Amino acid sequence: MFQTHRILTASLALALGLAAGNALAALSPQDAQQLKSQLTPFGAERAGNAAGTIPTWEGGITQAPKGYEKGKHHIDPFAGDKPLFTITKANLEQYKTNLTAGEIALFNSYPDSFQMPIYPSRRSGSAPQWVYDNTFKNATSAKLLDGGTGFADAFGGVPFPIPQNGVEALWNHITRYRGTYVVRRASEAPVQRNGSFALVTAQQEGLFNYYRQGGQYADLKNILFYYLTFVKSPARLAGGATLVHETLDQIKDARQAWIYDAGQRRVRRAPNLAYDTPISSSDGLRTADDTDMFNGSPDRYDWKLLGKKEIYIPYNNYKVASADVKYADLLKVGHLNPQYTRYELHRVWVVEGTLKPTARHLYSKRVLYLDEDSWGAAVVDQYDGRGELWRVSMAYLKNFYDLPTTWSALDVFHDLQARRYYVQNLDNEEPQTVDFGQAIPEDSYFMPAGLRLRGTR
Repeated sequence: MFQTHRILTASLALALGLAAGNALAALSPQDAQQLKSQLTPFGAERAGNAAGTIPTWEGGITQAPKGYEKGKHHIDPFAGDKPLFTITKANLEQYKTNLTAGEIALFNSYPDSFQMPIYPSRRSGSAPQWVYDNTFKNATSAKLLDGGTGFADAFGGVPFPIPQNGVEALWNHITRYRGTYVVRRASEAPVQRNGSFALVTAQQEGLFNYYRQGGQYADLKNILFYYLTFVKSPARLAGGATLVHETLDQIKDARQAWIYDAGQRRVRRAPNLAYDTPISSSDGLRTADDTDMFNGSPDRYDWKLLGKKEIYIPYNNYKVASADVKYADLLKVGHLNPQYTRYELHRVWVVEGTLKPTARHLYSKRVLYLDEDSWGAAVVDQYDGRGELWRVSMAYLKNFYDLPTTWSALDVFHDLQARRYYVQNLDNEEPQTVDFGQAIPEDSYFMPAGLRLRGTR
């Protein structure tokens, strides 16, 4: 059964399930005070559950494990944990209440191999104090734009820590904290039915304009972030580049994107890099708005906040990103090798998006399961035009304690019909992982004029 936030005021509880068009006013100062008492700074319930299987939040990870070096692969702070039990196809019925439809479908699709090792729940989520402070301010100032296509008067934190409707919760996911300037060299790979895969490796750079310290909402100029990626291998693709200017209100100003073709030495606009446009490097297994579990404008769906559930989700996944694990050992037929995955019981907000009758998209419905401690989507179930479950996305979350923040170690996109999957953010075999410490470049660095100069083979 869904459980609504147990300490929301009556007026907020009545607001659950409202569609995006029914935007409500910002919270009162009295409601916001819950973020300093019963709720965490991000709006999660501080208390554990009645069964004791979800612990109290006590601040999350506040320092890196001994021996960790910045920029290197993360040491597992819970390496001594052992699985409490493992869910398999054989005992699936016993645990269905705490699984998503997509997770259940993976057991049914791969009954002999898909497993979920369940570990003790560790509420490791944490963020810098300045992000918490901004979130508290946002709680009483943030307002949805008409139709929910964006928001105003929020900056540098969760915009709606006590969400009143589905689109507010969705914006919390889209704008969650992941540092300010991020550099990473990583690979992606579509994994075929027989388990074979071919890597595409790229350098990725992102400047989260929304999280510039000391900034204000007016400074955004409708730009949430800049994203730049340069392909390093294979040789036939090397030198190619993509640049994105991600806008906040994409109805007002559409996302801007440019592609550099190294063979032609030409920069061109990519006007259709949005919604359900297939991403070529994914071999058709991911749409543009599948990236990051969901991104872009929410305008094609009616979004409902269904409440909370306790779900086994990927959490504290340090093993899947370990430098000791080779890609060939991790990427198996149908799914990741369960030997390296970790799932825990956590409370999640359940957000359902139903395609508007006047809109077009490959997915008729999407159901997002948002981790209450970080607002990151851990699992997304996506349905085709016939209303049948088609794709299941999973973010293998962990705490990047060098910031700190909860983000995805790997994103995995399963196509249940094609029986293939696609993996992003593989960096096990790279000498380093995400670098949050580089100097923030000028905005001019992320302009299309520089693509041709930097996008070389």
